Amino acid sequence: MSKSQLIDHDSWNRREHFDFFSKFEEPFFGITSELNCTVAYQYCKSKQISFFLYYLYQALSAAQEIENFRYRILDGKVYLFEQINASPTIMRQDGTFGFSYMDYSQDFETFYANAILVRDAVQAGTGLIPAVSGENVIHFSTLPWIRFTSVSHARSFSFPDSAPKVTFGKLTTIEDQKLIPVAVHAHHGLIDGYHIGLYFDALQERLNRNY
Repeated sequence: MSKSQLIDHDSWNRREHFDFFSKFEEPFFGITSELNCTVAYQYCKSKQISFFLYYLYQALSAAQEIENFRYRILDGKVYLFEQINASPTIMRQDGTFGFSYMDYSQDFETFYANAILVRDAVQAGTGLIPAVSGENVIHFSTLPWIRFTSVSHARSFSFPDSAPKVTFGKLTTIEDQKLIPVAVHAHHGLIDGYHIGLYFDALQERLNRNY
């Protein structure tokens, strides 16, 4: 597990927000936005690499930049993790999916090589294959069939979950632009709409790059 730092609750500027929302039966909230993937999609086509793994990397990279996306709640206390990794769902040919775990690397080629191995292993397997990945992950999923405007998630309220959930939808072409819906669900004690806005901006900036 990545290194982490315990947040001093008494001096934390979010202590009242955390205390307030942590009492909720459902402290998670969600926001959906549509991002422009034109440059990213063209880059992946030119390099013949997986578009899914490319935008997964960029989404994970953007999360490293936003401190609030690296907060996690452990035994009622808040920790700031040095690094956040990915726990994405992987589709199989038979229509089922499996969970997976992928370490983040700042170097895209390193991340991509490992992600290919993980993806192929899950696709070749059966069952959910739960990933024992620790708390410092973001749960990613993709619904490539649906251009959604909102998403909800199955949740066990008895499980102390504080990891954000990021969902990608169907890639759609409108006037030569490639657009994809992205939904973020996060624990309101750790993250506000402001931070999700920062995340969308950081992800869009990365999708506008030629890697």
